[in-house]
Amino acid sequence: MCGISGLFGPDGDDTRIAHSMASLLEHRGPDGTRSWSTPCRHGGIGFGHTRLSIVDIIGSDQPLSSDNGCVLIVNGEIYNHKEIRETSPNYPWRTKGDGEAILAAYASRGNSADWLNRIDGIWGFALWDPNIESLILSRDPLGVKPLVRTLTQEGTLLFASETKALRAHPHHTPVLDEEALVARLAFEYPLDDTTLLKDVHQVRPGTVEVWMLNENGAQLQSVKSYSQDVVAPSGRWDIKKAPALLESLTSSLADRLMSDVPLGIVLSGGLDSAMVAALAHEAAERTGNPVPACWTVAESEDNPDWMAAVEVCKALDLEHHQHILAEDAFSMALPDLAWFGEDLDFTVLFFQPLFKHMSEAVTVGLCGQGSDELHAGYSRYQNLSNHRNLIRARLDNSQHPFANKLLNSTIEQPGWTGASHQPDVVFADLTNTLQYELDHGQLTNFQLRLVDRHSMAHGLEVRVPFLGSAHRNTAHRLPLDWRLSDSREKIALRAAANLTSLPKSIVNRPKLPAGRATSPTMIDNLLAELDGHARQYANDIPSMSKMFDGQPEISLGLRLFRSMHITDGGLGRHGKDLMTLLEDVD
Repeated sequence: MCGISGLFGPDGDDTRIAHSMASLLEHRGPDGTRSWSTPCRHGGIGFGHTRLSIVDIIGSDQPLSSDNGCVLIVNGEIYNHKEIRETSPNYPWRTKGDGEAILAAYASRGNSADWLNRIDGIWGFALWDPNIESLILSRDPLGVKPLVRTLTQEGTLLFASETKALRAHPHHTPVLDEEALVARLAFEYPLDDTTLLKDVHQVRPGTVEVWMLNENGAQLQSVKSYSQDVVAPSGRWDIKKAPALLESLTSSLADRLMSDVPLGIVLSGGLDSAMVAALAHEAAERTGNPVPACWTVAESEDNPDWMAAVEVCKALDLEHHQHILAEDAFSMALPDLAWFGEDLDFTVLFFQPLFKHMSEAVTVGLCGQGSDELHAGYSRYQNLSNHRNLIRARLDNSQHPFANKLLNSTIEQPGWTGASHQPDVVFADLTNTLQYELDHGQLTNFQLRLVDRHSMAHGLEVRVPFLGSAHRNTAHRLPLDWRLSDSREKIALRAAANLTSLPKSIVNRPKLPAGRATSPTMIDNLLAELDGHARQYANDIPSMSKMFDGQPEISLGLRLFRSMHITDGGLGRHGKDLMTLLEDVD
């Protein structure tokens, strides 16, 4: 796990720029920063890498290279790398790490375009093939690991794990993307491949891009999809199939124990993280790994999440590390949340102290994210009519012309997939909703981004067992009435949880919003303290002011985003105090 960055174009062989880009990602890889570059026709290619050592700690420094001259940088973990080694005996392996499995799979591709299907893992990678003078960019099927890119006016392609690294190039200046912002305010997450920065786009999950250089700079030659998750409810399911559902999660968890360094479990006390904890002993026994300990933070010992987490660890005989949030934890963490998160999030402030405490003892975490998207866990799924009306009302309240486009048109422009985003269509029923949110960003651009950015801010990699291919494939086929009823969510998953040693009070515990459940009083107090500022900042962009109604935390989040990622070119702001950042904005 690490941070990657690079440039491909007229000035691509400038190693100093590649190194400077990587240096802005040192939080993702505190175990060392390296850079590499080489000239090629019409310019050059440069890579930067910051390493978080997890597998093959002594070896596997990046960039990795192969005997045929290919060079790779990768942020991620390849869970089946041992299997790829066994099935590629003729490949000249140079390391004992997992990343080299990508080079081996690429070398054995032959004429096949789906070579990435051999790989089971999470990744964002850049691979330079000098034999065809092509740069290959790819991202894992659900976008667990990030990869963003942009083109300079001179034709240099810049790419990195986080947008902040792009600013090390002298010809890149961050600018707010108002169209992406309209969608973010209405839907509550960035849509498609957009970021909140103009002309900075994500490499789409489940795709592989091929870039080449000509006299005009970097050109995108092809984009191919190698993976597509399809929500396909079957007609029948019954309680007898609960063991198979549980096994799919257990096997995914076992794969994610792959590590040469200590692991821990992010335990909120909710059903999803509790299930990860419940299966920890079995997964550890299968793999020969130690049983991970658990970590919990909350604002007080009488917090329901805190008490539920204690109950889980006692029932499962798991080591439990607990931390009460300091009174000033949120005001102190808010600038870091804005800097590392690269979005408008506010109510997940507990992530920063949680991951900081974990990183003092472990390098890898395991969390319960992805379960709500697979098993219909969010409250909005129970009343899609209200959800449609809420999004439509926000777009109706906007005076920005792009809001009308979202309501009435397909969006066919860079950063967008060319699909409809009309609320009445995409949220027409539960199947459509689950598919839309998988395809257009709710999971990738919001939930997974949150955990990636805020854990990697402390050099902690967090893995997502619920999104293992075995569990996803099983969950996608669950009938809708085994996911959601009028009064209960995650029905099949709870049936599987009943087969574990979890207390029934945990199995039957309803879904609660993560931030609000962990620290409701602290969030409300901070919002009350900054209420006047939030109202004022809602008018910063007049055409969108009414979209902030009912979202004061997003008004504050946007102000901080602009302060840290736009003002002064988006550099030199990290480390300033909260009120200075809020008041000093271009």
